[in-house]
Amino acid sequence: MIKAGIIGSTGYAGGELARLLLQRDDVEIKWYGSKSYVEQKYASIYQNMFQIVDDRCMDDNMKELAEKADVIFTATPQGLCASLINDEILAKTKVIDLSADFRIKDVAVYEEWYKIKHPSPQFIEEAVYGLPEINREKIKGARLIANPGCYPTCSTLAVYPLAKEGLIDMDTLIIDAKSGVSGAGRGAKVDNLYCEVNESCKAYGVASHRHTPEIEEQLSYGAGKKVVLNFTPHLIPMNRGILITAYASLTGNVSYEEVKSVYDRYYGDEQFVRVLDRDVCPQTRWVEGSNFVDVNFKIDPRTKRVIMMGAMDNVVKGAAGQAVQNMNLLFGLPENTGLRQIPLFP
Repeated sequence: MIKAGIIGSTGYAGGELARLLLQRDDVEIKWYGSKSYVEQKYASIYQNMFQIVDDRCMDDNMKELAEKADVIFTATPQGLCASLINDEILAKTKVIDLSADFRIKDVAVYEEWYKIKHPSPQFIEEAVYGLPEINREKIKGARLIANPGCYPTCSTLAVYPLAKEGLIDMDTLIIDAKSGVSGAGRGAKVDNLYCEVNESCKAYGVASHRHTPEIEEQLSYGAGKKVVLNFTPHLIPMNRGILITAYASLTGNVSYEEVKSVYDRYYGDEQFVRVLDRDVCPQTRWVEGSNFVDVNFKIDPRTKRVIMMGAMDNVVKGAAGQAVQNMNLLFGLPENTGLRQIPLFP
């Protein structure tokens, strides 16, 4: 039995973690952490947990939690996990952090984009970036996992094979992305009110979104050189979903079959990345509620560019599902344990 604790259990990612873990017979949730709702019944905050969870919310005492849990999930704002973690905690338990605190290896880049001073930069180097499709073996032996962001997960998986194989000119890469409103978190913000979001679509974080350096860093590892790109996200009036469309110039003449063989080689054995059939574009509705990422591409011979596409659920594969996938790897379990949900439709 894996004993798990969730700090930040009342946010969207934390709530999804609880939903996924509660369906398992091999996991016991020992701690529903939520600094905003200490002593309140968890089911009073998420009514879908009525008669399922009787526990009350606890605080963010990671030191105490480390004595009770085999793994701690931190679904918290930037800076909190890094302010709580220490060697004593990591000697007793595994930590899977869903914030950006340990994703970016250059602390100066983190501080520039997130506008906060990093509380524990000494742990950045050992933290493993938790994208299983790329870092599977490193994840298995880690004690601190940096769970990737939603946009970087979808963007990296859609682009990585062609970047790694040198088939695209990385200096020409542009990524256009769309996200459902849950990606902005559960906090009360005017920009996320129904009347502000409904019947509208807008770009935000233009040339300044905090996931940009994370995407650049991961694709730099793949391409073998520094990558600088334009990344523009958009807010879409739907609850869940990420859709990315990436554009880049090809470095040579390639056929559909040649590019398809590259994607198949990278993802043919992956459980959660589905390379779609020719001319089928990824759609968020076909991945909702699941840990799947659907990817595909289209070659435009007229412009000698390739359009790379990806779709996924930002709360599952983009957050909680990927965290569970990482937990499975840490504890030597089949990677799809507790993640076999078929996408919801309608």
